[in-house]
Amino acid sequence: LNAYMRFKLGLTEQAPVIKTYEEKEWAKLKDSEVLPANISITLLHALHTRWHELLKSLDREDWNRAVIHPDHNREITLWNLLGMYSWHGRHHIAHITTARENHGWK
Repeated sequence: LNAYMRFKLGLTEQAPVIKTYEEKEWAKLKDSEVLPANISITLLHALHTRWHELLKSLDREDWNRAVIHPDHNREITLWNLLGMYSWHGRHHIAHITTARENHGWK
């Protein structure tokens, strides 16, 4: 959700400062605890479908637009931000794969 919103902000505002959040704290909230994983997967699929459509529409000028990430204290182009999110997604997949292997899940 945040990645998609950050892209939208970067495309519609001049170098906006994006909001950070406490991922570990979000994970402790009740919806994360009580809802089955497929709800999150469905949400992620829908979100990525929208994001993909948005990304396909960008031109060179759009990719060079920037946001300011407070943790990095500098402008980050949307092109570089996408690279960061790509790495982040693969990082999460590695966590899931490791958990599956450790627990013997199929």
